[in-house]
Amino acid sequence: MVMLIKCFLVTEKAVSLLDKNILTAIVDIRARKPDIKREIERLFGVEVEKVNTLITPKGEKKAYIKLKTGSAEEILSKLGVF
Repeated sequence: MVMLIKCFLVTEKAVSLLDKNILTAIVDIRARKPDIKREIERLFGVEVEKVNTLITPKGEKKAYIKLKTGSAEEILSKLGVF
């Protein structure tokens, strides 16, 4: 099975989005929005409201994941980021 989520970003913008309950991650370039949603819900036991993606100038795929339930900050805390 391919790991869709490569890493979570902790940039200044990504941290400011935590207040809106949005996680920012670099994902596999082939990952589709429903796949990302399913993966986050499975890994962390939360509900995802929506996923927005974009391709960065470096050729990476970045996903903004808006959580419906659960805390984005709590997820990063569990991962040892905060």
